[in-house]
Amino acid sequence: MPDPYEALDRLMCLDLAGRGIGRLYDAARTRLGTPLSRAAAECFSRVPPGSFVLIGTGWLTRGWVSTRLAENDGPPGAATVARALWLARDVTPVVVAEDSILAALAPVFRASGLSVLTLEEARRTRLPGGKTAAVVLEGFPTDDAEAGRAADRLLDDIQPALCFATERASRARSGVYHNARGVDIGAGQARVDLLFEAAALRGIPTIGVGDGGNEIGMGLIADTVASSVRFGDRCACGCGSGVGASTATDILVAANCGNWGCYAAVAAFAIAERDPRLLHTPEREDQLLRAATSAGLLNSPRGTVDPNVDDIPLSTHLAMVELMREVAVRAIAQG
Repeated sequence: MPDPYEALDRLMCLDLAGRGIGRLYDAARTRLGTPLSRAAAECFSRVPPGSFVLIGTGWLTRGWVSTRLAENDGPPGAATVARALWLARDVTPVVVAEDSILAALAPVFRASGLSVLTLEEARRTRLPGGKTAAVVLEGFPTDDAEAGRAADRLLDDIQPALCFATERASRARSGVYHNARGVDIGAGQARVDLLFEAAALRGIPTIGVGDGGNEIGMGLIADTVASSVRFGDRCACGCGSGVGASTATDILVAANCGNWGCYAAVAAFAIAERDPRLLHTPEREDQLLRAATSAGLLNSPRGTVDPNVDDIPLSTHLAMVELMREVAVRAIAQG
């Protein structure tokens, strides 16, 4: 069969809405020199067993209305990555986001099969007989100075083997956080990008997944974002910059939907590990998106609470997961 990693990349970049993800993908692919799903999978495979992995997710979609409103693109993908890393490497994922949305994130991670514990409770799962599939949800500060101090404390405490972000905002070169319409969305925004920059300075591997140019990781292809994305070179808020992220990651997975980028990376990880247990399934996807709906996460383009993501119907997401799973199953079978 054709290169399965190439197939996964093509699937995750299926541009149903004509947003132009291909230009961002091509730039990332040129920078990395390999299929993006494969680059992420190889990074997953280097994570030592029993380590901590830090995950950033949760996009405040209408923070000026309420900091409890977040979108459903990102958390399901993050939960799928957390599950796969636990199965393959017995890691403890530590998820960072705004305090205001942790309650909405918790049922999504539970739907992936993980218990939600405190950091101290998660440490006790390392005791004899205490092994538990668990994730830690941690609130992160919304103030720059406080976030800098919190980043150092958290990195010192858990010493993560990997920092992974999906659909997590990065400030632009002006210091402003923007949405895809070029609007300032900094109010109530946890400064998770500062955490990733602190991790990079320590040499901790970083992966970013995004679909619009304003997410953690997209700083790796800042010039392409500026020239290819609407409001990429000049925003609508008057800050003097475009919406493009300033925070780069070692590996960037550019996909038509953040969740799809995560699912492609997990499918590639299953291929690399020859382990079909890691694969996402349509049944679990349905559970994740319905859990997100029950928790009030939004189908952001419409501002509605439903299991469609980025205004793409639920049925399409289920079909995409099945296609990725089929690519991986065949590749694993062929050895």
